[in-house]
Amino acid sequence: MKKARKKSRKKAEAGEMEPPIKYWSHSSLMSFLRNPLAWHKRYVEKVYDTPSGPASIVGRAGHVALQHFYGGLGKEGSIELGMEYLRNVPDFEINFGKANTRGARKKRRARMEREYMQAINFYLARPPRHKVLGIEVSGLAEVEGLPLPVKAISDLVVESRVDRNALDIVDHKFVEAFSPQGAAKTLFVIQAIFNYYTVKEKFGKPVRRFIFYECRKRKNADGKSQMRRHTIDFDDVEEEFAVFHRLLRDATEEISRPRRYLPNPSDMFEGENSFDIYRMRLLE
Repeated sequence: MKKARKKSRKKAEAGEMEPPIKYWSHSSLMSFLRNPLAWHKRYVEKVYDTPSGPASIVGRAGHVALQHFYGGLGKEGSIELGMEYLRNVPDFEINFGKANTRGARKKRRARMEREYMQAINFYLARPPRHKVLGIEVSGLAEVEGLPLPVKAISDLVVESRVDRNALDIVDHKFVEAFSPQGAAKTLFVIQAIFNYYTVKEKFGKPVRRFIFYECRKRKNADGKSQMRRHTIDFDDVEEEFAVFHRLLRDATEEISRPRRYLPNPSDMFEGENSFDIYRMRLLE
């Protein structure tokens, strides 16, 4: 044990520490880039006490419903299971914002249920059809040139309609407003590449496209479709793959050196929480 500690101390002094995590995921990478201290708390210390916003909970309920729908359950049963998930989330896991009283929280939960029912019914009115090969597919992949494996969960893995020998990945997003950049949005491209590597590893087949459906939770005033489909063809994003590799190498190098984790008070999701951690020296 003493030898191991001495070796670890020497590595730290030389700036050659082992990475404090075993793999990168899209969520952990985004968390690190947005707020390193909040990332350290969640992904290194494994403290999962930060409440989720109502929109995130509604989105998860929608994913539960679609998981069962594409698994073969009927629309009504799938919607019921999504609602069951939503109602079973305890209050302490939800960030209600300014809704501090019991009555205010009750009203917010009722609104969450309405938003869920509206969104899932919009989606299931004309659900996209696919030849589904996998649902909620979790995968871990070693990627040549990357110091850490990558991990991702794919909503659906389906047979590609543009290449019979390849696979497509399908992702669902329940949103307040459609993304103006669509498939060109950097956040979506990075997520797609995480899923690309894990699905390719798990199925041992080429992966052609990442398809994501945005379902707007509020009814469009102009009567237009509540759904938008965006497609990332992996044959067209060679440059993005190079940037992805560079970003993960740089991020791994950054977390592997001795450093102080500072809060980001301007982070709209975890700013206050990260500053409280810093103020109380909880991670020292």
